[in-house]
Amino acid sequence: MLPSRKGSIHLFRFLGIDVYLHWLWFVVAVLRIGYGAGGLPISVWCALYLAVFAIVLMHEFGHALACRSVGGRADEIVLWPLGGVAYVDPPPRPGATLWSLAAGPLVNLLLIPILSLLWLAARSLQVEYTMPNFYEFVRTLWLINLVLLGFNLLPIYPLDGGQILRSLLWYLVGRARSLMIASTVGLIAVALLLLFAIKSLTPWLWVLAAFALLQCWSGLRQARLLARLEAAPRRAGLACPTCHHAPPAGLFWICGHCRRPFDMFAAQGVCPNCGVIFDGTRCLECGRVHPLQQFIQV
Repeated sequence: MLPSRKGSIHLFRFLGIDVYLHWLWFVVAVLRIGYGAGGLPISVWCALYLAVFAIVLMHEFGHALACRSVGGRADEIVLWPLGGVAYVDPPPRPGATLWSLAAGPLVNLLLIPILSLLWLAARSLQVEYTMPNFYEFVRTLWLINLVLLGFNLLPIYPLDGGQILRSLLWYLVGRARSLMIASTVGLIAVALLLLFAIKSLTPWLWVLAAFALLQCWSGLRQARLLARLEAAPRRAGLACPTCHHAPPAGLFWICGHCRRPFDMFAAQGVCPNCGVIFDGTRCLECGRVHPLQQFIQV
């Protein structure tokens, strides 16, 4: 499960996308300044912090806008100290998912020549002697963008690299097996990251590795559920009004009240365990919610 916007501050809304900033951003900023801002002048470090904020935001907008371009939903971005999360819901197709994921790193890739030209211009003008703080800002920002790109492309689920790997495998082995393979590869990569974190004594890498471990494990569980879903019999005569897939027969819906699984169609929208009535039914293929009666007869 990805981080939610709980504990976040609403910053603004742009192109129909709400942007939230988690309060931990401020805690990290205070702690870094307290520990000397990584050896950089405070003015340079603060400028870099804001610039990295902008790069991460552009990266997440890349995901969101790409998702919308293929007919998906994307209306929320949450910025965390460990990065950003664009809540995207692309159509359940490998191509649409791949584009939605690849567009984020593509933003960082496009920034490389821009920041490189800025750095080269600063060097040719000998700014490192006349304006050393500005020169250090440009040089460090170029390096940070490169590191962010490389790190995001690591094959660790749910980093972009792990999800891009999953999307490519989707073409070859299907949705469930691709997620299983990507999550397994992610677990191996997380183990290597943990070894590096322990050797380098870097606490932030420990936190990141622990988060990635939980996500990979969640991916494995989701892959098993998808495999069950793919193998389940389908209800003849019914189809989702959005994606036109027939709903499965089985205990695939979870009651939000008692947390027990049940068959939404067999129970006619009423949880058989606690009696809660559901106004809408989520399609397990495309994620759209419709009243039970709108699952059309085919």
